[in-house]
This record gives sequence, C-alpha cells and structure tokens, in this order.
Amino acid sequence: MKINTALLALAVGAFAIGVTEFSPMGMLPYIADNLDVSIPSVGAIVIIYALGVMIGAPVMTLILVKYRPKYALIFLMSIFAVGNLLSAMSPDLVTLSLSRFVTSLNHGAFFGIGAIVAASVVPPSKQASAIAAMFMGLTIASIGGVPLITKLTQVIGWRQAFYLISVLGFVTIISLVLALPKHLTGKSVDVREELRILRKPQVMLGMLSTVLGASAMFTLYTYVTPMLMVFINASDQMVTLMLMIIGIGLTVGNYLGGLFADKSLYGSLFAFFAMLALSMAIFPIIGTTPIGAGIGLAFWSIFSFSIVPPLQILVMKAATGAQALASSVNIGAFNLGNAIGAMIGASVLANGFSYAMVSYMGTVVALLGIFVLWIKVRQHSKQAALQQVACLSD
Repeated sequence: MKINTALLALAVGAFAIGVTEFSPMGMLPYIADNLDVSIPSVGAIVIIYALGVMIGAPVMTLILVKYRPKYALIFLMSIFAVGNLLSAMSPDLVTLSLSRFVTSLNHGAFFGIGAIVAASVVPPSKQASAIAAMFMGLTIASIGGVPLITKLTQVIGWRQAFYLISVLGFVTIISLVLALPKHLTGKSVDVREELRILRKPQVMLGMLSTVLGASAMFTLYTYVTPMLMVFINASDQMVTLMLMIIGIGLTVGNYLGGLFADKSLYGSLFAFFAMLALSMAIFPIIGTTPIGAGIGLAFWSIFSFSIVPPLQILVMKAATGAQALASSVNIGAFNLGNAIGAMIGASVLANGFSYAMVSYMGTVVALLGIFVLWIKVRQHSKQAALQQVACLSD
C-alpha cells in the first residue's frame, strides 16, 4: 500500500498542533502551583488559545490562501514554533496567555488550508477519509504526545515541555518542505463574495453545530485532570494513563467519523452527538473507580471526536465557492466551542458546584447540538424540495 506523503506531512503538523492544544489539560494543576494562581485562572490559557484560533482562522486564511499552500503552511508552522518558545519563557500567567494567543494564530488556517490540500490529493469519494487522515495526527497526539508532555511537566516542569513542543514545530516544517506538492497554487480571493457564502444559513448552522459539539467536549476535557483527582484520587501515573486512554478514544472516534461520514453524513452526526451526550451523563456515575473512569473516558473520547470529520465535510459542502475560508473558520468555530466549554466548566466550579455538574452541563450542550442539526436537516430538505420544483418548472 502506497503511503500518501502529503497526507502524512499534514498529519505531522496536526500532531504538533494537537500536542500544543491539548497538553494544557494535563498541565493545569502544575502551572497553577508554579505561578501561584488558581486552576480556574489557569484555564484562561485554554480560553485565550481558543479565541485566538477563532480570530486567526479567517484573517490568516484570507491573507495566505492566495499563496501556494506549501509555503502558506510552512509559514503557519513557523508561527507555531515561535509561539511555543515564548510560552516556555513566560514569567507569569498574563505573558503565558499572550504567548498562547500568538501560538493559536496558526491553528485554524493550517487545518483550513490543509483540509483543501488533503481533499485535492484523493478521489472525491475519499475526501472525508482524507480529512480524517490529517486529523489522525491530532488524535495520535492525544495518545502519545499529550501523556508524554504531561509526564515531562510532572518530572522536569511545564516550561521544558513547551520547549519540546516548539521542536515539534520545526520537525513539521521539515516534513512540509519534503512532502507537500509544489504544483498546487493559491487562489484569488473575493473577500466580499466569500463572506457572503459564509453567511448562508446552511453554513452558519453547520458551524453552530461545530461550536456546540466542541463546547460539550471541552466542558469535560479542560478539567479532566482535577476531575480525576477528585473522583478517584488519581496519582500522576493514573492521570497519564487516563490521558492515554482518551487519546486512543479520540483516534478511534476520528477514524469512525471519517468512515461513517462517507456513508451517511447526517445519520452519523445524529448518532455520534447522541452518544456523546449519553457518555457525559453517565461518566460521574461510573467514574468513581479507576476501571469505571477508564471505561467512561474511553467511550466519551470516541464520541467526542467522531463528530469532527463529518462536521468539517458538512460545512465545506455547504460553502461551495469559499471552502478554504469555510474550512478554517469551522476550525475556529471548534475552538470557540473549546473556549465556551472551558468557561462553562470554570463557571460551574467558581459557583461552588461539583465536578460532576461540569460533566452534566456538557450533556446539555451536546443535546443542543442535536437540536441544531435537526433544524439544519429540515432547512436542507426544504431547499432541496424548492430546487426540485424550480427544475420541474423549467
């Protein structure tokens, strides 16, 4: 079987981005202790990163989409490497938050432009699987990268961990130089027209579904380390093991999402959202023992990421004519959900509620995602019926 080196290079970049995005979930207690601030306060670095992705996604895409994708992606990973170096050298929480903002500016545009590259190097029937292959790097980061960074944080400190993440950025740059095709060109951008396409109800509803899915996921994920410490009195070793289980689940979910999206886009989304809601509803009940917590997190993580490839395809199909911008903005939408989820969890804890309530709030958000999908399906059906009537009239 021939390896698609372009997809492999994109997956390497996704791996690096996944490590820098998800590692703070395992770092929060240690950064808080080192900087002498509270855990909800350190949650700000998750929120700032997510907001930076949301802001940077459309801006960086509109600036870079006119250039060859290969050079645009290399430039974006240069921002990644510098941002993580700044994070490692940050003397306080404010500086660390600003450094995370700088790092985040590459994120949405990398996945947005990368998704277009991934879809262009495979047959049309394999586009969802190709995008899932790129995102596989993101989920593999959760299996090996995030637990490793968490362990390094425990042993040698969070600053050294950020230095290592920066090295991953330079490795990605080398991979992109060697593997990405040179013949792919940029495109001229009619900003007004592309923004008009993004304002279409079908596109907006797709992105809202992404926001809600990510919000549900990160309501729990942001606080999973302190949650485990409370639920099962987890040691450092136990936390690392649980993060590995989550990583495996995210990878399995990513694969299943791409597989089933190629067969039934809406059917897979409804099923995965429903299971995501259920998994968060039962986690506080079964997660009071190490075995129960491991099983609960495995199922939760599978369904958390199974929604990502189909949602990306959903938005790209609805935004014909502005797919690069729509793809990157949808990544921004995912990270807006990241920020919202982190804020929901912080609000729950700041108001004196338990970590169990954090998980239950994620369930509510996932159910809202199902409702928005239902609205989108109804609207899509009405549009298809109107188009059919128009064709018959002609």
